[in-house]
Amino acid sequence: MTYTPQEDNEFARRQRARKKARLRKLKRRRAMLIAAMVLLLLLLIWGAAALVRALFFKKPVDPASITVPDWVDVQLLDVNPYSRPGTPLEKINGIVVHYTANPGTTAQQNRNYFNSLAEQNGESATSVSSHFIIGLDGEIIQCIPLSEISYASNDRNSDTVSIECCHPDSSGKFTDATYQSLVQLCAWLESELRLSERSIIRHYDVNGKLCPLYFVENESQWSQFKDEVAAWRKEHY
Repeated sequence: MTYTPQEDNEFARRQRARKKARLRKLKRRRAMLIAAMVLLLLLLIWGAAALVRALFFKKPVDPASITVPDWVDVQLLDVNPYSRPGTPLEKINGIVVHYTANPGTTAQQNRNYFNSLAEQNGESATSVSSHFIIGLDGEIIQCIPLSEISYASNDRNSDTVSIECCHPDSSGKFTDATYQSLVQLCAWLESELRLSERSIIRHYDVNGKLCPLYFVENESQWSQFKDEVAAWRKEHY
């Protein structure tokens, strides 16, 4: 079969048109694929950035926004230069455990002692206090708001919450009731302040002071205590 020149030209024109159509379709597909890849890349970058922010740049909790539970007896100290200076505690990075080093005394007695420091004067004045005191029967007294510093942990006063624990004798070992309240309080604080697990340290870990004595002399008991705090937090918070 033969074609006229006009038919040959028409066939060639249609071939060119089909080729151009295929090329346009291919370009559209390629553009859509590139757009999808760019969108996927942007989503991956956004997700990675969100993960980094969540892991390393968590928005700190405002300590002033936290309400203590009803199992804490709030007896705030009078504002004074020696035990409650009123200095803002804007960010909390840890919890420091102490012992009173005053065997047999109660939480109330230690709280009242802190408050009496306001009456001092002269060069021999002492500065000491704590956010919480746990008594021999497990009672918990709050002395200072979480939004203010206490005078308990030396260089870490500016970014930690302090807990003083009463003890019955010179060994520094806590009663079972004191111990259990300390576990519960530390777990609650970690949860409310969005601290990482095991953010609890001893006064000993700050400056080498033998405080809390029993947990310094018995490292295995200190490790067990932190394990129990982590377990309590997982179960209750």
